[in-house]
Amino acid sequence: MPTRILPAGADPDAVRSLVTLLSQLPDAEPVPPVTDSTQLVDTLGRLAAESVDELPEVVVVHERIGPVPALELIREVALRFPAVGVILVTTDAGPGLFAAAMDSGARGLVALPLSYEELAHRVQAVAQWSTGVRRHLGHGGAEALTGAGGRVVTVSGAKGGVGATTVAIQLALAAQASGRATALVDLDLQTGDIASFLDVQFRRSVADLAAINDISPRVLADAVFRHDTGVALLLAPGEGERGEEVTDRSARQIVSALRTRYEVVVVDCGAQLSGAGAAAVEMADTALLVTTPDVVAVRAAKRTVRMWDRLQIRKAEETTGVVNRLGRATEIQPALVQRITGTALARTAVPANFKELQAVVDAGRVHELDSRSTVKQALWALAGELGLAAAPEGTPRGGGRLRGDRGSVSLRRRKE
Repeated sequence: MPTRILPAGADPDAVRSLVTLLSQLPDAEPVPPVTDSTQLVDTLGRLAAESVDELPEVVVVHERIGPVPALELIREVALRFPAVGVILVTTDAGPGLFAAAMDSGARGLVALPLSYEELAHRVQAVAQWSTGVRRHLGHGGAEALTGAGGRVVTVSGAKGGVGATTVAIQLALAAQASGRATALVDLDLQTGDIASFLDVQFRRSVADLAAINDISPRVLADAVFRHDTGVALLLAPGEGERGEEVTDRSARQIVSALRTRYEVVVVDCGAQLSGAGAAAVEMADTALLVTTPDVVAVRAAKRTVRMWDRLQIRKAEETTGVVNRLGRATEIQPALVQRITGTALARTAVPANFKELQAVVDAGRVHELDSRSTVKQALWALAGELGLAAAPEGTPRGGGRLRGDRGSVSLRRRKE
């Protein structure tokens, strides 16, 4: 059986040279190359969704892949597709980079300029490793092979005070109540309120994971707070200045670690864009942008969408808008919000009825919101619409995913 090899690199000449050599290897079957990190992860995700057998045995990553740095990309591939062997092609074959590549999950390193003998030896060894892993796991290990992990949903506010935290909490509660292991992460690093909304006292926070390069299940479990509802909470630091410790790189590692442990990961990104929040939005399967139906908030939503697009975090059509506090007499209706922002729009809008929320918000017991509440019913219906929970009877359902929903992780470049 031929060895399927997926080349990945941004330099056309380097990739052309790599493909030429790979084509000369015995029993090698190079597949069409990918040109950036986004395309690589999306391609592997699509192949894994079709069948485990469709995944290539070997991925060869050029050091100039971009926009995500090669080592971070290798770590992402190793976490999500652990039976795919990754080889790094680099001009620096020194022991320092070799150790860093192995720590990131690479199975081999090949120095530039490329040597046929070295490349052939490394590809053969990695292909044998990959085949052995798959044979050992067998068909019963399909979930481990695909590495698809949990579904990541980010919730961002167009501006402060639009209700993004309430939306995030209720989505997580709905997913957990549906029997799915759920984590709720507060990446509103300076002003996060999830702990207050759920009346919890905590010692550990997301900042405690920021400096850890290899987040093991035990380390993750030590940082997570298990709420009475069953939802696992990873909270913003109590000291807002510690939020600076959580970089985009650490956020990417934290979200990836959570994805491997939970079926649903809901991330509250707040209304202020940080590097950590941007990384989470980049990685999300579904990115929600919450707005209220008023001129100020809708304009803020439009600015946010345009900023995400300029920084290549996420395109407008890949973002799902959620209209909160909608009233019958509201002049700005969801269709207008969609037209102004250019986002996909959730079919479920959340009604304006703060009286239902006030008592539980003041008590810090948002999880005890009455099931008869129209706000809760709408938010849990939204969870059903997003595929996070079973939709209540009578809730309209659409076929497939929302237009702002991704089937796999997407990593897009942010300008420095």
